[in-house]
Amino acid sequence: MSSKREAYDFLIVGGGIFGIYAALYLAKKGQRICLVEKERALLKKASIVNQARLHSGYHYPRSVATALMSNDNKARFTSDHQQFINFQFEKYYAIDKFGSFTDSQQFERFCEFIHIRCEPVLSHPLFNYHRLEALYRTTEFTFDPYLIADYYRQQLAEAKGQIDVRMYSRIVEAQASGEVWRVVLEELGQGERQEIIAGQVINATYAGSNGVNRLFGLADIDLMHEISEMAFLSSPQVQDIGLTVMDGQFGSIMPYGLSGLLSLSSVAYTHHKVSYDNLPHFDCQALNPDCRPDFPAICNACPARPPSNYRKMLGQIRHYFNESVQFQYFTSMFTIKSKLKANYIDDGRPTEISILNENPRFYCIFAGKINSIYEIEKVVEF
Repeated sequence: MSSKREAYDFLIVGGGIFGIYAALYLAKKGQRICLVEKERALLKKASIVNQARLHSGYHYPRSVATALMSNDNKARFTSDHQQFINFQFEKYYAIDKFGSFTDSQQFERFCEFIHIRCEPVLSHPLFNYHRLEALYRTTEFTFDPYLIADYYRQQLAEAKGQIDVRMYSRIVEAQASGEVWRVVLEELGQGERQEIIAGQVINATYAGSNGVNRLFGLADIDLMHEISEMAFLSSPQVQDIGLTVMDGQFGSIMPYGLSGLLSLSSVAYTHHKVSYDNLPHFDCQALNPDCRPDFPAICNACPARPPSNYRKMLGQIRHYFNESVQFQYFTSMFTIKSKLKANYIDDGRPTEISILNENPRFYCIFAGKINSIYEIEKVVEF
């Protein structure tokens, strides 16, 4: 073990968008940060494997709390990242005629309640009204995950004096010692270890949250996990159109930021495997020793990842367009998506920042919506 011991105001575990934003925010407040990421690169998991939806609240008609939080943060996120946001497409929400948990009247009342645009569209040449109870013109944008990732990497580089980024590293030991945490980090390439001291810790590892909580001897948060696929395709007819069919076993297709591709997600077919354990246990981990329940790896590069469901996803979304609309599949990306068990019924995705230890302070950020990166500002103390 290296004899050199570094001291920091904050240790942040997890190099996704929430961990990086927290590090930059605290650095601007004069705090010294150690940011630890176990992968070889930042922002490689859920930060890019998503539909890149800049949520305005529409997606959660059964969780008003999530809808309001999404809409509250939208204006600030849009202002801060406008060069990375696709404003130039038409966004529609629709209700399927069969099996929806929300009918058209409920959806309209919901939109009116949270004050978001919802204009009925009685006819449109590209959509198949034989399957749609109702179609609505809405206002919703997408962000470009790759451009945002590049932007935040640059921000970290400019904050080098305040933020010490430890890539390809993990925590192997952690304990409270008076008013600080004593933590042993291991560099995964050479195996070199170093003890650091941190006044506070922020766990921003998403699917890996409980693995890190346990290293610090702290309580789990109640999670479930899914290995999920996002498909990417193109279409000359709908390249500037987004459609989300609510509310149940349906799907969504929309521009993936500024890439020129469309992202395709399906409630029925996007999620391949489900784990109801607090740690993400999956049978495919037996085929990949680099991926463990307490140390999940990147699914995209994994030889044991599930076979693609893109044909089923594409077959489902075709039902809502007329026969003239053509789609061309490009590729798929996979990641572990996690959510709070408490939100299984209403499908909500609230941002929760729990204080799991008071002195020394330990925060656990659990969030799935990029609009919510600012929530840490309301909780953290220094």
